[in-house]
Amino acid sequence: MGQHTVNIERIYNVSASRLPVLLGLLICVFVMCKNAEAGDKLSGSEIMDRVALTRKLDGSESLITLTNISENGKKRVRKMALASKLYDGGKTEKLVYKFISPEDVKGTGILTFDYEDKSDDVWIYFPALRKTRRILGAQQSKSFMGSEFTYVDLNIPKLENYAYKILKEEVVDGELCYAVENKPKDEKIARDEGYAKKIVWVAKSDFTVRKVVYFDLKGDELKQMNIKEIKLLDPQKNRYRPMYMKMKNLKNGRSSILKTLKIEFNPDVKDTYFRTGFLERP
Repeated sequence: MGQHTVNIERIYNVSASRLPVLLGLLICVFVMCKNAEAGDKLSGSEIMDRVALTRKLDGSESLITLTNISENGKKRVRKMALASKLYDGGKTEKLVYKFISPEDVKGTGILTFDYEDKSDDVWIYFPALRKTRRILGAQQSKSFMGSEFTYVDLNIPKLENYAYKILKEEVVDGELCYAVENKPKDEKIARDEGYAKKIVWVAKSDFTVRKVVYFDLKGDELKQMNIKEIKLLDPQKNRYRPMYMKMKNLKNGRSSILKTLKIEFNPDVKDTYFRTGFLERP
């Protein structure tokens, strides 16, 4: 652990003789064509299931900036350390955020248990109050630390909560993508998350998300997220993380950017990070 370049504690205080060859090439081409054909026949739910899988990294530690930009272009930058780790055979992802700067947010901590099959648990610690409080499910559609992101936006969605529909294929930043509509199955899910639906653009090459458009409960376009700088962190399992995410509010003109400055793939992240007591450590 001490050898990693990114550490949340340290931050905080990549002819006949040729016949077998020709046959091998033909087989490879055949397999590639069959895979492409199978990919084209995926359903919306199968596509989103693959999206969720590509995000499930065994463990990581990173340094991130959160930049909030007002409608007038004024910027406010916050820096934080983030650690994540999978539990329960990959069914639960635990994440802890510790804010480093500026002084008005330094020491603030957020702990999230992102469950695959039930509502997430989220706790937040404010140093000024010296108290950790739990954020209830309905509150998770609120702003993440004053940004245009919500807690819901940052976690893997519960796949069974949505009905899916492939709308079209479209190129986004040079990548051919599926545009998949994600619509909550009932009104309670929509209210809790704050969206009537989402349209998610998924790259066919690696099943990572490249763009999302969010619709408010009235059905109007509310926000748009653009994702760039996708990084392959676990080649053996094809696990990726975006290094740049920009969320723009189409109603008020404000935007927020999450940019990863450093990231380390580390399946052996300390379990002690993912406890409420760690949030309260100075």
